[in-house]
Amino acid sequence: MGMNVGGGPGELNSDINVTPMADVMLVLLIIFMVITPLLQSGVTVNLPRGDNPEEDAAILKDSAVVVAIPLPGQYYVGRDLVQGKDRLISVIESRMRALKPGDPHIVYIKGDINVPYGEIVTVIDSIREAGYDLIGLVADKKKAGEN
Repeated sequence: MGMNVGGGPGELNSDINVTPMADVMLVLLIIFMVITPLLQSGVTVNLPRGDNPEEDAAILKDSAVVVAIPLPGQYYVGRDLVQGKDRLISVIESRMRALKPGDPHIVYIKGDINVPYGEIVTVIDSIREAGYDLIGLVADKKKAGEN
């Protein structure tokens, strides 16, 4: 209902009613808050924490080749589950060939803290044998007061 701010019946009110606009903005805010976490690419991995890990903005690009190892023997490239290390290497090779010349040709590895380090090293060795020497290990930054 509109509010009568003076003037008699039949007079036009030229004030802007901002209530519908505020309602639309709140609905849009809620939609963006719900959808934003869904837009994150890749698989959820409990990353190791370091004191001062370097941040590489290239890992956030859609074209980045990110290998996630959430469990021993389970490999993902992006969001795609890959069965076996041989298949993993062939998927990495195809993704690397699809990169543009200006894109960084780096393979990022996200290893869960519960995956034995020997398995991560085996994956790194397999990637190096395939001819890719630029490999980045992904870590989170320690929070204040965390050991």
